[in-house]
Amino acid sequence: MKVLPRRRGAVLVNSALGVALLGGAALAYTTLDSGSSKAATTSKVRTATVAKGTVQATVSGSGTLFSPSDAGQDFTTGGRLTSVEVAVGDAVKKGQVLATVDTVAAQQQVDQAQSALNTAEANLTKAEAGESVTTTVTGSSGSGRGGTPSGGASAQSTPQPTTTTTVKVDQAQVASARQQVDNAEVTLANAKDALAGTTLTATTDGTVASISNKVGDTVSGTGASGSSASGSSAGSSAGAKTTTGSGGSSSTPSGFIVLTNPSGMEVTANFSELDSLKLKKGQPATVTLNAQSDTKLEATVLSVSSLPSSSTNGAVQYGATLQIAGDTSTLRTGLSATISVTTGSAENALSVPTAALQGTGSARTATVVHDDGSTERVQVAVGIEGDSTVQVTEGLTEGEKVELTSTTAGTGNGFPSGQFPGAGGAAGGFGGGTGGFGGTGGGTRTGGGAGGTR
Repeated sequence: MKVLPRRRGAVLVNSALGVALLGGAALAYTTLDSGSSKAATTSKVRTATVAKGTVQATVSGSGTLFSPSDAGQDFTTGGRLTSVEVAVGDAVKKGQVLATVDTVAAQQQVDQAQSALNTAEANLTKAEAGESVTTTVTGSSGSGRGGTPSGGASAQSTPQPTTTTTVKVDQAQVASARQQVDNAEVTLANAKDALAGTTLTATTDGTVASISNKVGDTVSGTGASGSSASGSSAGSSAGAKTTTGSGGSSSTPSGFIVLTNPSGMEVTANFSELDSLKLKKGQPATVTLNAQSDTKLEATVLSVSSLPSSSTNGAVQYGATLQIAGDTSTLRTGLSATISVTTGSAENALSVPTAALQGTGSARTATVVHDDGSTERVQVAVGIEGDSTVQVTEGLTEGEKVELTSTTAGTGNGFPSGQFPGAGGAAGGFGGGTGGFGGTGGGTRTGGGAGGTR
């Protein structure tokens, strides 16, 4: 079937209108998309200014407070308690009597040791005096009457005995006697120490925190200390508290009487293996009591353990000991705390937020945003990496603006789907229409396009 000229003109007009409409929509979309993209890009770029300030790096750990002056007090000589001179909560001074045990057995030991020493000294005196030895020698002395050739009397010699007395000292016997005296002196000294050990005195100033027994109970002793210049038992702090030499851990003191003293308070804390590598002696720290979060205590790292203090599920921790500064009179042993140690600090340093840099190590990159909106990627050298800022040593100058890493996702044209609203449908419609237009001839052949032209 032939298409009539008038129908053909209508088809051409419809086609032209469709193309024009499609082109106008595309132009409008392009213009809107371009403007939206620019606006969206501008709104999404966050910047920060390179400025001077303090950059500080810290590591955190947790631990408990303890005092090196805390001490458990135990008798040197055990026995039946005859008196307890203090009560829990009492403040005591070093050397003050805390308690006593029965002295009868200890006194008997002293008496026996003294008697043995007296005997040994007497034996030494006798040995040193030696033994007297008398020797008699017979010799000639004087003359007698005898005959002479002429028949007269003559003088004769008569032997006379000579007695000599000497003192003989047996040096081996003296040495043995002297050794016995020495042994007896040691025995007596130990016995006196044991007697003195029946009185328990404070080894340090402090407050009585606990008393384990009452009068009439039998308490054990730690044994003689070997020597005591003062003759007074100071008790023993052997069971007071267990601490690692490197400051990894501590425990509560124990003993017949426990004295606590908050002066010189310290804190032991555990840190992750990575953070522990950043710790050094002398670094400043802040201690926050968990029970009093508003209480901040200044401290200094005393030591860092080279051995792990714990390992849980593969997470290794190392211990450190810190000295708390200032007044610690109100603190108590065992208080839990959070510790923040300053591992690095730079004053009046150029710095940018951590989010302004990309990369790892000492060499990083940053995007500088110029006044005209253009950007430039630059190499940046860094120093101390703080908790929220990083020290910049090269690559940036004060006052420059740098782009911060954006976490907002987008397509860049301002529309959620990245397309002009209805564009897909419109394009399809246009395509369909175009197809319809394009298929008009065919439609006239099939009769499907007649309605379209109408």
